[in-house]
Amino acid sequence: MPELPEVEALKDFLTEHLVGHEIVRVLPVAISVLKTYDPPLAALEGHEVAAVRRYGKFLDLATDGGPHFVTHLARAGWLHWKDRLPDGPPRPGKGPLALRVALETGAGFDLTEAGTQKRLAVYVVADPQEVPGIARLGPDPLADDFDEPRLAELLAGERRQLKGALRDQALIAGVGNAYSDEILHAAKMSPFKLAASLSEEETGRLYAALRDTLTEAVERSRGVAAGRLKAEKKSGLRVHGRTGEPCPVCGDTIREVSFSDSSLQYCPTCQTGGKPLADRRMSRLLK
Repeated sequence: MPELPEVEALKDFLTEHLVGHEIVRVLPVAISVLKTYDPPLAALEGHEVAAVRRYGKFLDLATDGGPHFVTHLARAGWLHWKDRLPDGPPRPGKGPLALRVALETGAGFDLTEAGTQKRLAVYVVADPQEVPGIARLGPDPLADDFDEPRLAELLAGERRQLKGALRDQALIAGVGNAYSDEILHAAKMSPFKLAASLSEEETGRLYAALRDTLTEAVERSRGVAAGRLKAEKKSGLRVHGRTGEPCPVCGDTIREVSFSDSSLQYCPTCQTGGKPLADRRMSRLLK
């Protein structure tokens, strides 16, 4: 799933390629991708893109005098830029193509989604705050006013485990499964530790890991073409998706805890005092 760093890089890429250009056609291929119907997709046509913004994991294309085109790529969605779109409208079928946006230059982009779980979402709205997922977002962790006391305030009384708290978009916007693993590894904390149990020193450590991990990932992704962002993300991860490999910090074997629809990776030596975590049905919280 694209997370804050990749969506931020897509925002920069699309700012360069879209702003000042006119949307001449928006062609839906998979009706399931559309989450709003008024105004219609056609209301975007004939308007120039005035700005591209990011809200958590959402991308917002603001048009000049027209509505906003907002998309969330979900777990298996992606944006593919094309300097020259194919001639003729796309044909509905069983392929991954969900929607196409064409510019007056002949360039544009496709939104695709792999797999059978269709969660890719597109909204056409007068105001991004009309999108429920944006309206409920917590603060952006890279915002200038997101400081250590703000993080402490968010975690105070939070009875969930750190892994779940970091992934909650209503608490902190933009962090998903991969970067929550990376942040907790950098902070040397168990993913099962209770968020409300952090000491002042631990909160400072988590804050530094949160900001540094995301900032470094954004810098790695900056300037990377849209088609190469997935590979860039994977190459920069130290523990997530690296079960069985040596930890780059201590050399211990990276372990995994599997859930019904996801998994987490961690280093026992760096994060849990050398103790492997059992699966979710048998684990006790490791402090």
